[in-house]
Amino acid sequence: MSRIAIVGAHGKVAQQLMRVLYDRGDEFVGIVRSDEHAEDVYRLGGEGHVLDIEQADSGAIAKAIVGCDAVVFTAGAGAGSGVARKRTVDYAGSVKSAEAAASAGIRRFVQVSAWGVDAPVAEDADPQWRAYVEAKREADEALRASGLDWTILRPGGLTFDEGTGAIQLGESVPRGTIPREDVARLIAVCLTEPATIGRTWEVISGDVPIEEAVHALTAAQ
Repeated sequence: MSRIAIVGAHGKVAQQLMRVLYDRGDEFVGIVRSDEHAEDVYRLGGEGHVLDIEQADSGAIAKAIVGCDAVVFTAGAGAGSGVARKRTVDYAGSVKSAEAAASAGIRRFVQVSAWGVDAPVAEDADPQWRAYVEAKREADEALRASGLDWTILRPGGLTFDEGTGAIQLGESVPRGTIPREDVARLIAVCLTEPATIGRTWEVISGDVPIEEAVHALTAAQ
């Protein structure tokens, strides 16, 4: 049994992840912004901890996650939240969470990023989209330089469809979509597979079972 800290635990991927972790007997701490959201974490079988990662420093985050075996960063400002919050949530929230993990003695860190963020952004792109891509890209770069045992997952367009348990996974995959449930299952597999450390993968729906897809890539190292 492991104890997992989930930053951004009220997000839809995180809620799916908490169900997966509960079903396999893991404990989890969900970092959320309000008491109402914390109650949702408790209802899913975990421990809700109210903390605004935009306002908190890394020391406060470290206190919230101490004693955990791994951190999963799933937080995001969300569509329509404005350019500034892409920096304070998607980028700075990740950086502070990684610093907190190191301070709390937690080496394992799995980050949910986004498909295609290493590609150049068109000059006429929407400013919020540009800010989002740049924040995710720079958060990934910072995590790689953190010294933690990291894995970065970059899903395609997220859907509310029921998960199929099958994906297409690789350093680069075509544009596509994937149910949030399957992203959560992939995170859970990565948490238990040391060979995923130091890997950045894109993922969309496919026809290869999740564990098989992960093992195929890690065996090819």
